[in-house]
Amino acid sequence: MSDSSRASRPEFEATYLIETPFPLAQAADVLAGEQSSGTFVRVAGETDDLRQRTRAEVVKIEELPSFDTPSLPNAFLDRRQKGGPYKRAHITVRFPEENIGNNLPTLAATVTGNIYDLGEMTGVKLLSLKLSPSYVKQFDAPRQGVAGTRRLVGRDSGPILGTIIKPNVGLSPADTARTVAQLCEAGVDFIKDDECMANPPHSPLAERVRAVMRVINDHAQRTGRKVMYAFNISDELDAMRRHAALVEAEGGTCVMASVNWCGYSAMQSLRRSTSLAIHGHRNGLAMMTRHPSLGIAFQPYQVMWRLAGVDQLHVNGLAGKFYEHDDSVAASARDCLTPLGGYDAVMPVFSSGQWAGTVPPTFAAVGSDDLIFLSGGGILGHPDGPAAGVQSIRDAWDAARSGIALPTYAENRPALASALSFFG
Repeated sequence: MSDSSRASRPEFEATYLIETPFPLAQAADVLAGEQSSGTFVRVAGETDDLRQRTRAEVVKIEELPSFDTPSLPNAFLDRRQKGGPYKRAHITVRFPEENIGNNLPTLAATVTGNIYDLGEMTGVKLLSLKLSPSYVKQFDAPRQGVAGTRRLVGRDSGPILGTIIKPNVGLSPADTARTVAQLCEAGVDFIKDDECMANPPHSPLAERVRAVMRVINDHAQRTGRKVMYAFNISDELDAMRRHAALVEAEGGTCVMASVNWCGYSAMQSLRRSTSLAIHGHRNGLAMMTRHPSLGIAFQPYQVMWRLAGVDQLHVNGLAGKFYEHDDSVAASARDCLTPLGGYDAVMPVFSSGQWAGTVPPTFAAVGSDDLIFLSGGGILGHPDGPAAGVQSIRDAWDAARSGIALPTYAENRPALASALSFFG
């Protein structure tokens, strides 16, 4: 296709890692054709005009070192007795916006669908997704995002500090409310349910919402500060709408969903039916990201959830308990804070083994305190109690912003000193 023809149609751009024993240009063209107007042979109706309007085009191939063994099994190649070497490349593909329109599931199917089944590939991973601002604006932006989350919490600057209700499951609504009361008094800004704690028989969501919001509303009346609680409403769509309506009626400000399992359509519909902040829990993402030659990287992942209208999104934590490298976590947070089509950044959520000691590298890596910093053991496990745990993290953020080493800053700050001594 000529440059003039391509320039005449609005497009978006996806970059992939591919691995193949075939010539790279051939394999890349197979991917572009499969995800637009083509199939493995040219068929009736696939006219030159149609291809010019609708076929995706490979615009860049950046060759990488080859492998002697394939990253993934492939019966297609076995049947053809096709072996290595297995060539690798970053390829950039441009797709016509007109192929999709304002349709998030179809956008996801286009950039991540049958690519993983292609017989020509022994590895394929979506690395990045670049959309035009005009295309982004066809979708629902986060309703609250960074600014709205800050407004609802009542904290104009500094990180939003929070924690997760533990034990993960098993507490009754009354037990949960007692823990919430303790955390409110400790000075947290944010509390969330665990992803495994939704609407079980031992703690029906409706009862839990009412019990917890009584505590939070009472605390707000006394102090003027309303703690944000992210109630896990993950369920089928009609139930999620009912759950969100209940949370809003009881004075809540946030709901949480396990976005991978609820799906794009459900999250879009939830976004359109509630003014509450939507806390996106990404549990299960590692099965899509962890293999270096398969799946989807975080950048395109967060793009599509932002199009769905999620306001807050988990990015893991630095030096945490999960597999991910710190550089990857920091890059994910920066991706969340990068505008797509205007004021549509989402609040990155740090969690997993976070405490005062992980604050300086977090601040240094992200360069912003527009984030939610969740600390379970770092708050609840502080030797001097939860209030000291919260204070130790606030002290650590003050030290990081001032460029002062934690041991030095802790000399006159007992909560931080205790945290450093206890957690090491």
